[in-house]
Amino acid sequence: MRVKREEIGPMRSLAPILAVLLLAACSGEADAPLAAETSAAAHAAAAPAVAAAPPAAKAVSVKEETALIQFDYAYPAQAAAIPALKGLLDSDLDKARRELLAAAREGQKEAKASGFDFNPYGHSTDWTVVTDLPGWLSLTAQRWEFTGGAHGNPWTDALLWDKAAGARRAASDLFVSKAALSAAIRTPFCNLLDRERAKRRQAPVNRDSGDMFDECIDPVESTVILGSADRQHFTRIGVLVDPYAAGSYAEGSYEVTLPVTPAVLKAVKPEYRALFAASR
Repeated sequence: MRVKREEIGPMRSLAPILAVLLLAACSGEADAPLAAETSAAAHAAAAPAVAAAPPAAKAVSVKEETALIQFDYAYPAQAAAIPALKGLLDSDLDKARRELLAAAREGQKEAKASGFDFNPYGHSTDWTVVTDLPGWLSLTAQRWEFTGGAHGNPWTDALLWDKAAGARRAASDLFVSKAALSAAIRTPFCNLLDRERAKRRQAPVNRDSGDMFDECIDPVESTVILGSADRQHFTRIGVLVDPYAAGSYAEGSYEVTLPVTPAVLKAVKPEYRALFAASR
């Protein structure tokens, strides 16, 4: 069978066109990813570099146990995040350790000379957050130290950090005077203290008994801390009473919490009044 020439002719004429179209299609598929990669690379080069976020501050806890001393000191991450405050606490840590170590070495020498056994001296400080306001950080510490004798001695401490000024304050610094603060809180403080003393002693407290541990003490002579219920203002005042201040060692320490009242607000220095709010 013969194939007619006109049937072959059109097929041959289409071949170059199909070849061109196929080449174009293949060329388009190869170019697309390269164009996308080039665009992405250009965009990455043009984008500003983003600095890595600094690592979050961590709580600090130091412990040391040797034949001479048992030492531990801790403070929270909120304090560690403030460089100046961290430096202050680290200095306090170093000072407490140096003084304990020096006392222990001396005590060990004296015990050896006297023929007594030596018990390691001890120190403990544990700072905790009372409240963390936008411009203020209120901390309190439970401290304890043993340098020989029948038992160790506990006491409390407080630290109020002014974030804007980068400085340490005492709670009383925010008031017109210690006397003004005492006058504003002494009556409710002593009433609550007597209530707690009566519970522990299982007997009423008679302030006229002549016993020093029945007296109404001055609250500002103890450790005063500032707290908050709304995390925006100081709305509470805490008074931490150490052993021997309002009772025997066996009674331990007392803690009395008082609300901020209109009387308290009147005792606040004008420049700090906006920091306080009466409890509701």
